[in-house]
Amino acid sequence: MPAMVGYPELEFNSDILAEATYDIRHRTIGLSPRRALEVDVTAPITRVPRILPLPPTFSGAGMTHVGLVRERNEDAILTDPGGTLWAVADGMGGYGNGDVASDIVIETLSRVPEQALPGPALQASLREANDSICKAAARGTGSMGATAVALMIQNSVGTVAWVGDCRAYLLRGQALRLLTHDHTVVQDMVDRGLLDPAEGSHHPESHVVTRAVGYERDLEIDNISVPLVQEDRLLLCSDGLTACLSDQDITSHMRQATGPQTLCTSLVSAALEMGAPDNVSVVAVFAGGA
Repeated sequence: MPAMVGYPELEFNSDILAEATYDIRHRTIGLSPRRALEVDVTAPITRVPRILPLPPTFSGAGMTHVGLVRERNEDAILTDPGGTLWAVADGMGGYGNGDVASDIVIETLSRVPEQALPGPALQASLREANDSICKAAARGTGSMGATAVALMIQNSVGTVAWVGDCRAYLLRGQALRLLTHDHTVVQDMVDRGLLDPAEGSHHPESHVVTRAVGYERDLEIDNISVPLVQEDRLLLCSDGLTACLSDQDITSHMRQATGPQTLCTSLVSAALEMGAPDNVSVVAVFAGGA
């Protein structure tokens, strides 16, 4: 056998070459320094690109109902065929002109640009609505206000902004997560340890909110952002739904629904079966495959 170039004292060994080639392809280190000198073989390392899942697409539906006790519906909802912006506003009947207030909130939110930064844009829109309601009240319309929750989806991230006791839920797999935190007297008592959460729905002040759009000039808004994946299901609702259905009931309906519209229908129907003393409004958004 010919001697290796540069190493005349070493003879070419095909067995070593085969062994070295095997080791290099499997990215193992098993040759002694001397045997490593006997061969000079390199094999290409192929990088296999990671296959990323396709981003979800979003579809939704909404429904609002006067209920079985109220004379008029003071709720308003926003749905978006483009899958970007959704909202529920609950006009406060005790303030008068609640329907006007909720319409102002929804109309203002509907003008949010699709490419705007969700958190700042939703907050700015709700503050604009707040100013409009306060100005309308000052012109003699009378005190009015609305609670609200809005969802903006951008780059598979959902941003929720809310004021009052309208809620947003996320169902992922079999687990339901409440994304919002009620701005109510009862929730404040629960947070301070003064009231058991199980007693909240029966408390005489369960309907009293501590924040509302149009309630005062300086509006405090909360928001949260959450990454969304395929098969996620989101729900926005007014307190007219949660006054009738428990979180367990809502979870069951969200699991069983075959689509956003069927979810809205089943939830509103269930609230009506429970007497629906208030207006009931729901918006459902499902994340599906591309």
